[in-house]
Amino acid sequence: MTTIGFIGSGNIGSQLARLAVARGYEVVLSNSRGPETLQSLVAELGEHARAATPAEAAAAGDLVVVTTPLAAEATLPVDQLAGKIVIDTNNYYPQRDGHIPELDDESTTVAERLQKVLPTSKVVKAFNHIGAAELTSQSLPAGSPDRRALIVAGDDPEARARVAALIDEFGFDGVDIGALAEGWRAQRDTPAYVRRYDAAGLREALAAAKRYRDM
Repeated sequence: MTTIGFIGSGNIGSQLARLAVARGYEVVLSNSRGPETLQSLVAELGEHARAATPAEAAAAGDLVVVTTPLAAEATLPVDQLAGKIVIDTNNYYPQRDGHIPELDDESTTVAERLQKVLPTSKVVKAFNHIGAAELTSQSLPAGSPDRRALIVAGDDPEARARVAALIDEFGFDGVDIGALAEGWRAQRDTPAYVRRYDAAGLREALAAAKRYRDM
């Protein structure tokens, strides 16, 4: 049975864990406060969920979701994440993260920055442009009319395809936008951010995205 590790188990992480357990995955949850703070979520999710430290969640996961404030990336268990697909759900919010020069001047993206922190992992951008509650409330079977679409971006094509398949399993159409550098097209304040589109509509929104400096 495939295991998904979670580094960060707040709004997005907990909702993705619910989707995962409902589809037969094992989940290992972690946060910065310790496994004991996750017991109510583990109890809700049932026998296929357990709480652990971030390093333990990273080691256990066949796939690992990182869903944390950007400052926490400095504490990620790099060795335990080596060689693994790491799903980056994060966004840059200066009011929360402080100003980060390379993100302010758009010389890089959130996911590319994470890839530098995790040089031996396969970082894939996904689940960053949807509200947490909508992950479970808008999940639909494949082929459903008006099924919501979500991006997937990554520098490793096989990793990108694996996460696109997971997006489909979780109830959304995956739209492959290519390399991590393209992830800016669904960052905050772009047309694709937290708006519902089907696959065709999402592609149009992504094409209409502008850099912050051009807004």
